[in-house]
Amino acid sequence: MSVHISIREIHMPTSEKRTCVVRADDSDTREWLADAPIAAQLGLYRIAHCGLMEAVHPMKIARSELSGTFFLACLQGTGEVLIDGSWQKVQAGWACVQPRFISNAVRARPGGTWKFCWVRYAESKDSQGLVSVYSPALRLFEPKPLKAAIEGLHSEANSNASPAALLSWTALVHQYVLSFVEPFRGDDRLQKVWAKVSRKLNSRWTLDEMAKIACMSNEHLRRLSVQSLGRTPMQHLTFLRLRHAADLLAGTDEKIATIARRVGYESQFAFSDVFHRWSGFRPTTFRQRCRHRDRSE
Repeated sequence: MSVHISIREIHMPTSEKRTCVVRADDSDTREWLADAPIAAQLGLYRIAHCGLMEAVHPMKIARSELSGTFFLACLQGTGEVLIDGSWQKVQAGWACVQPRFISNAVRARPGGTWKFCWVRYAESKDSQGLVSVYSPALRLFEPKPLKAAIEGLHSEANSNASPAALLSWTALVHQYVLSFVEPFRGDDRLQKVWAKVSRKLNSRWTLDEMAKIACMSNEHLRRLSVQSLGRTPMQHLTFLRLRHAADLLAGTDEKIATIARRVGYESQFAFSDVFHRWSGFRPTTFRQRCRHRDRSE
């Protein structure tokens, strides 16, 4: 199964080492992927490639646009990832996920080696993205099982390449990512809040209103939201609004002002500024890039 990747990747002066890289096919011709073994089974889960990386400052990789979900789990040291438009620390025992169709960047911090594993998906605008209403941005995660699964997949792809074994290792890789990005199951009250909010994104939501839905105090809701999602309730509301706006921009011909109102912004200009900080593009540019990508695929 061919997996199409459409990104522009910029490397700053860097010292990095990618190991155990496995790719779904040979459609991506970037130099660092050239020697990576192929496991076509990755394509069954829409995974483009996965692997391990060791990096030191001033390593920085910036992508102008993700064509699929990007998952990163830190094994050692501390690095930074561009999340919701700002740089956030990702240290050992933590992981983060970035949704499709936004700008993305990672960079090492001074003072040590940053080791992490990653899984990169390829998703079209017509497919269901891996990131959902309940998916966290950044939270605790045990990365060692995922690391072992990537190493097992790489070893098998480099040796006898048993189809059954490759499928088993691939399923494990995907399952570990799902364990992070699937809806948070720890508290039904949070699911109730985000289900209601996501149905009425144009409402003027306040923290008080969301706390009433959850039947808890404002502070308790804030703590649970940060713990499970890596965002405060108001930050997650913004994420939900902008993610839905991105889907509307990519899949409809609605005017920008109409989309802004549908996701809770009375001012088209305020919406444009927030969307630009989140995605890296103005809404009109974002729509044009989506249309161009559709024509090129």
